[in-house]
Amino acid sequence: MKNLLLYTAIITLLSSCIGDDFIDDRVDPVLRITDEIQSLEVNTMYQFNFAYFNNIGAEESVNPSWSSSDSSIIIIDDNGLATAIALGEAIITAEYVDEEGNIIEDIVSIIVDTSTVIEVEESKSGVIATTTFYDLSGTFTIDSNDDDIIINVADDYEASTGLPGLYLYLSNNRNSIANAREIGKVEVFNGAHTYTVADAGLNDYSFLVYFCKPFNVKVGDGEIQ
Repeated sequence: MKNLLLYTAIITLLSSCIGDDFIDDRVDPVLRITDEIQSLEVNTMYQFNFAYFNNIGAEESVNPSWSSSDSSIIIIDDNGLATAIALGEAIITAEYVDEEGNIIEDIVSIIVDTSTVIEVEESKSGVIATTTFYDLSGTFTIDSNDDDIIINVADDYEASTGLPGLYLYLSNNRNSIANAREIGKVEVFNGAHTYTVADAGLNDYSFLVYFCKPFNVKVGDGEIQ
């Protein structure tokens, strides 16, 4: 009898989630300038860095073009090496054209001043929401801690205890865990808790993603703002 009930529960779960199994895992490609420089000292040079995530959220090596909105203030070469020429402000653009002809770009505004100032972002936040009929909700912050990040899930968090094999991931694709980083099995279903993720930065991922690992079914997500 117990085996029959277990079998029935599994079939019910699969039937209820079957629509989620065939979701489109394509996302918009993202080109992200990863530097957090606010101002650049005049007559100095600075190497800009970037990360590119393709249409399935996987990081890919590409060669973007770089440009400055005002070359009398900042010039920048094809490799992203900038030189501050004069006091003022200019917009630096990194641009990549993918195989489908789509233009993906990111921009930063840089002030040329008497000193170089780098303001490291220390925290981001987001809202967790369910994408199924299961309960999953709450808010979170992600804090930088040297070479690690700490995910702080707030005390308003609630998740259904009936979720079998619920796992948390960091991903750049809210619909897939194919290229995601697995944080671990969810052990807390109510209230505040934390996860420490080694060798990760605030700009490395765009989403928290909750997946029912045994059935490869997405349960919910939270965009990292």
